[in-house]
Amino acid sequence: MKYMLMMFGDAADMMQERSTEWVRDMIAFMGEFNADLEKAGEFVDAQGLDFPSTAKTVSLVDGQVVVSDGPFAEAKEALAGYWIFDVKDEARAVELAGKIVVWAQRVELRKIGEAPEV
Repeated sequence: MKYMLMMFGDAADMMQERSTEWVRDMIAFMGEFNADLEKAGEFVDAQGLDFPSTAKTVSLVDGQVVVSDGPFAEAKEALAGYWIFDVKDEARAVELAGKIVVWAQRVELRKIGEAPEV
């Protein structure tokens, strides 16, 4: 079963609110977490995302493609990065999410669905 684990936050806020040592420890943990997933054969992909200020929102308005700066949601926190892993069951996915939430404080875990047959 494939799952996507999404981590939310704002890197700029993190850099202001957390110590340099905390940031280094978090980055080291993420590297170890990824290595453990790879060793277990569960790693599919993981990426950190650039600052929300670099985002573009692409919409369809009156039949025209409209591009605007920044994320669509007016929220303090934005998607900061994600993991995709392939695990035996939901319990394992929740276990992995529990390891990340210690650092991120909020994550979203979603099973990757398969397209319906048509």
